[in-house]
Amino acid sequence: MFADDGARFGAAMRAVVPEDVELVCVDGEPTRSATAFADLLATPPEGADGPAARVGPDTVAKILFTSGSTGLPKGVINTQRMLCANQMQIRAGLPFLAERPPVLVDWTPWNHTFGGNHDVGLIVANGGTLYIDDGKPTPAGMGESIRNLREIAPTFYLNVPKGYEELVTYLAAEPELRRTFFSRLELLFYAGAGLAQHVWDALEEHAVATTGQRVAMLAGFGATETAPYCFLPEAEGARAGLIGLPGAGMEVKLVPSEEKLEARVRGPNVTPGYWRNPQATAAAFDEEGFYRLGDAMRFVDRARPEKGFAFDGRIGEDFKLATGTWVSVGPLRAKLVAGGAPYVRDAVIAGIDRDYIAALIVPDPACALDAPALAAHLRGMLARLAGEATGSSNRVLRAAVIDGPLDLDAGEVTDKGSLNQRAVLRRRAGLLAELYADDPPPHIIRIEDTP
Repeated sequence: MFADDGARFGAAMRAVVPEDVELVCVDGEPTRSATAFADLLATPPEGADGPAARVGPDTVAKILFTSGSTGLPKGVINTQRMLCANQMQIRAGLPFLAERPPVLVDWTPWNHTFGGNHDVGLIVANGGTLYIDDGKPTPAGMGESIRNLREIAPTFYLNVPKGYEELVTYLAAEPELRRTFFSRLELLFYAGAGLAQHVWDALEEHAVATTGQRVAMLAGFGATETAPYCFLPEAEGARAGLIGLPGAGMEVKLVPSEEKLEARVRGPNVTPGYWRNPQATAAAFDEEGFYRLGDAMRFVDRARPEKGFAFDGRIGEDFKLATGTWVSVGPLRAKLVAGGAPYVRDAVIAGIDRDYIAALIVPDPACALDAPALAAHLRGMLARLAGEATGSSNRVLRAAVIDGPLDLDAGEVTDKGSLNQRAVLRRRAGLLAELYADDPPPHIIRIEDTP
């Protein structure tokens, strides 16, 4: 068991590491004996070729924990076969990577499949260059990322949607940053959550204004269990929400689930299961060995399936109203974010076993509106969307603005920046009760009486 700081992580190691397992630490002494990492470096092991020769396709390369966006994290087994197959699938979808080694300026953490598998793997497999960005996609941490991007022009830029939301603000204000950023950029890529269309449009406008042409932007779709590459759209005609076609060597099965199609996948990049968790492993696969993604997809054009798929929300997030009507959370959340742009960062949909849908609105940290103006903007947006709604399944009648940032430690947001619907609703139970009160307080935005 390795820890950078033995003192800091001593309690965690005591909780999970048996006494007969060797501890290795760079700094700090845990409460039991440990080997110094410097001593390991100074004493090369004997017979290193033997263990290397025993590594095969099904050898466990790493165990990555899921982010917990819909439940408790689980340890996902990642084999050598998964990692190698995944990089070949990525190269088949993006052949320019083999022709021109990529240059990345990347902050994504290596304990997550996006950073540790996808991005680091891109560099190792294609002989590229990785500049490790010590920034973060937050208002406080984005400054360091921008400092790095002022110095290094990436050829391939990858981020989560929240990172792009922060980036467009800086691009709008700094012409020199725009020139450097787009100077040799071949592809913009996002994953981890849905990107609002207005952010996509802003990036495209900056690219055209700076270089005279668009830069292709794609959404990667996958999971920790798929190493992570799974689907990729064609650059031509790409837009927010499209996930494209499955990677080379993958099979996809679509299973009706209420009013949606649940996607299940099988292929060389799919995990064999969860570490020491046979119950979770059994539940994750169907009788034919297809992994249950837990996500819904729909055909872009049913008459032309080669056009690929669009993301249709998480199956586990959808719910029924008291009337028995199903609510599709993903598309409804996207409508609220797009309709409330640029003042709405995200939205949490409520209404399980209720008579109507309500929403908790996460405002953009850079929102320039005061509380009354923001409420008026949201009321108008809800009224407009309600007029376009087809019924109670996509009509939001009440909303409340969440005051303050979401809490990562409380599980409201994952490390990749996506919302945990259940955690937010559980932690904001008081605000939820006000939303559904017979006589709600003044800060609750209502449109029941709106024509």
